[in-house]
Amino acid sequence: MQRNRNVTDGTMVALQAISWIVSDTNRAGRFLSLTGLDPEELRAGLGNDAVLAAALDYLLGHEADLMAYAEAIGESPETIVAARAQVG
Repeated sequence: MQRNRNVTDGTMVALQAISWIVSDTNRAGRFLSLTGLDPEELRAGLGNDAVLAAALDYLLGHEADLMAYAEAIGESPETIVAARAQVG
């Protein structure tokens, strides 16, 4: 049974996304390059909706990563789309 998600859930999906993104060097490099963030800015921005939204936008812009992340967290890609609507 799918429960209703709230902003906290969207934030958690985004934070998990950042963790997942940076767990792979190539993926992390691509994310930082596309967002213009550096590692320090990323760390400092973990509570910032714009940074959280950027992580979800990154996934939504690359289907292979979106599908891999959704599988990694045991959710559907639609959950990530819904989380993006809740963040920022």
